[in-house]
Amino acid sequence: MKLSQRLLEKDSSLWPEPNVSQNRLGWLEVANLMKQKSSELTSWAKDIPYNNIFLLGMGGSSLGPEVLASCAPAGFEPKKKLTVIDTTDPQTIQDQDIEDGFFIVSSKSGSTLEVHCLFSYFWEKVPDPSRYIAITDPGTPLEKLAREKGFSAVFINPSDIGGRYSVLSYFGLVPAALIGYNIEKFCSDSYEIDIDQAVELGVSMGQAAKQGKNKINIVVPPKFKSFGLWAEQLIAESTGKHERGCVPVPSTELEPGNDRFSIKIDIDSPEQLSKQFYRLEIAVAIAGHVLEIDPFDEPNVAESKQNTAKALESLPLGEIPTSPPSSIVGWLKENAKENDYISIQAYLPFGQDDELENLRKSLANKTSLASTAGYGPRFLHSTGQLHKGGPNEILAIQIVRSSSAPVVEIPGKNYDFGTLQAAQAYGDYQSLKAHHRRVLRVASDELSSIIIE
Repeated sequence: MKLSQRLLEKDSSLWPEPNVSQNRLGWLEVANLMKQKSSELTSWAKDIPYNNIFLLGMGGSSLGPEVLASCAPAGFEPKKKLTVIDTTDPQTIQDQDIEDGFFIVSSKSGSTLEVHCLFSYFWEKVPDPSRYIAITDPGTPLEKLAREKGFSAVFINPSDIGGRYSVLSYFGLVPAALIGYNIEKFCSDSYEIDIDQAVELGVSMGQAAKQGKNKINIVVPPKFKSFGLWAEQLIAESTGKHERGCVPVPSTELEPGNDRFSIKIDIDSPEQLSKQFYRLEIAVAIAGHVLEIDPFDEPNVAESKQNTAKALESLPLGEIPTSPPSSIVGWLKENAKENDYISIQAYLPFGQDDELENLRKSLANKTSLASTAGYGPRFLHSTGQLHKGGPNEILAIQIVRSSSAPVVEIPGKNYDFGTLQAAQAYGDYQSLKAHHRRVLRVASDELSSIIIE
């Protein structure tokens, strides 16, 4: 039987036992379910009177909407703006203009610490249940909270879909409806791909990784560069485990290297995103088959969360050796080996995307190594799985503040957002070290001040 047929029939024997696929394959047909809900969803979205939409989420529930927001079509008039807040950075949170704000509280588990802290903060400022909705799985603490508070809507997602495969479910399509996507067409278009070709791509990706070409260069058009964020978390969290996996390197241009395998993403319009979402979901699931891993679990994600919780229980935080940014190149020269990759992990305010990309490119050019970059703690819920569970090829550069963060209190907690963010960096550092990963911790408030010569 062909791999494509086995996948569509939800054959759990595609992946080694034990695996969690029995409760993780709902994404295969969820677009059909959402298509049936499209008229209802579109009518609901048009009736929302607020134009500034804020999504409070983490990981898979936030990166899909981030792509949809960055690439949004012309949409309704007046135009609704979607801002995804998937950070604990106090400056980023404090700077949000929430006048005329409408809030989506989004979490599959319904118990994600960051999401609950963000909700507590914004609820204290805007305690109006008519301006909140929730997206979650059935029976979660978030569903209970939303109903107790009287949220204006609660969208219960099918429970057999993992967060990183959820973009074509309520988690992606509720925000998509609000910012003007044609939901019916978006869902229909997702199935207009050649399934066998998507499967072929997954086989090629997995085989390339087994042969040492495990750095997956995802080449996207500049206008749709945010798609790389979503693709990165899908590939990294799905394949990076048991000391193997694919290392995603999203960019807007081909980055050659002996350890590279390239995937070109052809997108001309926002409406084509759904095809690319579905194509890559299939490919990554099949790559898991080739690599003989379960692409639907995330065995190492909980470690940093547990370390963060321990750190918060025993404040103040311990000391970790911190170096100046000028030490980065020397440290890389001392520690880098062939086929390693660089991971820049910036626990800093959002809004430094260009500077982060410039730093990534500078280090890639300087070392000829595959280089990736992301904001903390966002990446902890996605690529963090690869960093700890994948091949020990990572050179992690953790960037933390060099000066004190603004104090932004979290209602109901004995710590503020700055402390939470610092604890997350602290916990992840400990987790990386426990897995014998190479980590350099540097201090800088602005990425633009880090010059690579």
